[in-house]
Amino acid sequence: MSSAAEQEAVAAERATGDGRPAAVVNGVRPAPPVPTVPVRPGRPTPLGARFRVGPDGVAGTNFALWAGGAEGVELCLFDERGRERRARLTELTHEIWHGFVPDVLPGQRYGYRVHGRWDPWTGARWNPAKLLLDPYARAVDGDFALPPEVYGHVRDWPEQHVADTVRDDRDSAPYVPKGVVVHDDDDWADDRRPKTPWADSVIYELHVKGFTRRHPGIPEELRGTYAGLAHPAAVEHLVRLGVTAVELLPVHQFAHEDHLLRRGLRDYWGYNSIGYFAPHAGYAASGTRGQQVGEFKRMVRALHAAGIEVILDVVYNHTAEAGELGPTLSLKGVDNRGYYRLQPDARRYADYTGCGNTLHVVQPHVLRLITDSLRYWVTEMGVDGFRFDLAAALARSMHDVDMLSPFLAVIAQDPVLRRVKLIAEPWDVGSGGYQVGAFPPLWTEWNDRYRDTVRDFWRHALPDVREMGYRLSGSSDLYAWGGRRPYASVNFVTAHDGFTLRDLVSYGRKHNEANGEGNRDGTDDNRAWNCGVEGETDDESVRALRRRQLRNLLTTLLLSTGVPMLVAGDELGRTQRGNNNAYCQDNEIGWVDWALLEDPDWRPLFELTSRLIALRHDHPVLRRRAFFSGRAHSADGLRDLAWFTPRGTEMTEGDWYAPAATLGMYLSGRDIPGRDEHGAPVLDDSFLAVLHAGEDPVEFELPGPPWAERYEVVVDTGREEQSDSPGTEHPAGTPVTVPGRTVLLLRVRG
Repeated sequence: MSSAAEQEAVAAERATGDGRPAAVVNGVRPAPPVPTVPVRPGRPTPLGARFRVGPDGVAGTNFALWAGGAEGVELCLFDERGRERRARLTELTHEIWHGFVPDVLPGQRYGYRVHGRWDPWTGARWNPAKLLLDPYARAVDGDFALPPEVYGHVRDWPEQHVADTVRDDRDSAPYVPKGVVVHDDDDWADDRRPKTPWADSVIYELHVKGFTRRHPGIPEELRGTYAGLAHPAAVEHLVRLGVTAVELLPVHQFAHEDHLLRRGLRDYWGYNSIGYFAPHAGYAASGTRGQQVGEFKRMVRALHAAGIEVILDVVYNHTAEAGELGPTLSLKGVDNRGYYRLQPDARRYADYTGCGNTLHVVQPHVLRLITDSLRYWVTEMGVDGFRFDLAAALARSMHDVDMLSPFLAVIAQDPVLRRVKLIAEPWDVGSGGYQVGAFPPLWTEWNDRYRDTVRDFWRHALPDVREMGYRLSGSSDLYAWGGRRPYASVNFVTAHDGFTLRDLVSYGRKHNEANGEGNRDGTDDNRAWNCGVEGETDDESVRALRRRQLRNLLTTLLLSTGVPMLVAGDELGRTQRGNNNAYCQDNEIGWVDWALLEDPDWRPLFELTSRLIALRHDHPVLRRRAFFSGRAHSADGLRDLAWFTPRGTEMTEGDWYAPAATLGMYLSGRDIPGRDEHGAPVLDDSFLAVLHAGEDPVEFELPGPPWAERYEVVVDTGREEQSDSPGTEHPAGTPVTVPGRTVLLLRVRG
């Protein structure tokens, strides 16, 4: 066996002087001449393909591509039979290659071939044999199958550790999707954005396909599509539930990972973007030659008409081209060194994402790509905000996470983007990447400390209740700085990544065998409790306990200060059979089971969730716009927030540090900061929430004056079904029995 250095030398010898491999390596024969098309100079802006009428009245399309270090760019046009014509773009303005091609109309499929040096040792990976997707393509036709021909290097080179240095000259055009020219024919004059204030928001994370694929009220041909999500049956569920925004798992055009395709699986979640302007074609019912754009817009309009905002989960931290052994689909072939962060040796990629590559956001043209994409989805596609996957990777300047980074600075001053909802997943996988609580004002964050604390409380695994107090009241320890508000915290117990809510109380460990990775994938830190039995069971006592735990978790989430986020199907008891990493389960494991809505065991969970959201909507004390002060604001000593022990006494410093399973939280509706839209003080009812995670019942003495004269039970999670009639009243100063593992919400009366 030769050494690595010797194998690299052999690979170099097998390449020609300009870095190209000898023809014998791939057995490539000269291709027949390709027809050319006339091209005019055109304009360098806007980037991408824009249909327009030229100065002489001739309709056509202007093409513009940034390719900073390239030596030449060819535009490739494809007819219905896949036959190719080429136009060499000879105009170069500020590193943008551009040209106007007459008679190229909407629906035309296209791609690019970019010429330059092949020198992976310096990060140069140009290969004109590979057809490249336009980074600004607004529609994509076709799917990525990832055969060997779509790799810029010889994927199956015997010495894999040097395979990325040997260029593959086979034509990839027959095997890759094409960009599509799109006509801008929609205006938003009749659209009314809901513009829901952050404090009033309830977010519902859903997958376009998974939410609609099994819905019996949606026509079969629309299930799994944008049109399916726009269907009245889908919208009706969202309205009945009461959520104010849907957060869509990635809908940018994405590719399936090679390791999944080899196992007969597909990327389901879509965190493998390759087209930042194009709605994923696989979710279109109307067609993929530009029709997906109009279908997406109609979906947004339908949701807006129902008062529901649309937030996109976006993946600008990496692309589907992976590392040096990944395929050449777009940016890697346009200008590898210009788009990606490279390690000091330039051949390999800096990977802060765990996906093989990281976009080099400090580069002006990369920053422009991202911000152009964001503005496009707001102004032309109508969306209302974004959740940024691994946002810490975007906030890195050179290496470290920097809250004064170019990306955050540009967003803060952008007149369009600073007005929409911005949610950070405030971490990445690199050193120093965990940044919960560190993002600047304007941003909200996924609060994983909320998730972990609530899970631990209800499985009775917290040493004391200090952490729980912070999480219930808005996480002021994380966000009360720099003018941030309680709604900087997006509170969640579950997300797409991890157990569903039902699985959280049904499984103690992951069961990811269906993913084909030997159950090695997915986190082992689930903070789950299976209620004594692993998996599904016929034991009715265990099933009843699990349903109670679900009610506890949902009630805690929707009573907490901050912005609650639910996951589609959790309100129905959806299960993934213990799979906590269903990213490749495009099947019934990953899809919502709508039969649960009619199941007598699970229907009450939906009714409770809807009731809690309505309660939150009706009571501003549950959705405060400012942090609690904990101080008395009136002569009677009543504070806006107070904490109580089961003895009915206010908690002392020692109580916070003592082992406990019970916490009483008093929320005063008399001391809500701010005024309503008419300038009047905001007044509300006051509430006492008692959360008891212990197994045995506890006697909780209700606080007397000045806190209350009597209390009325509003929610009791010990009951399968909640009554809409007035609840039982209890005099202040008397004990109530709180069953084991129960939340009681009581309204102050008198």
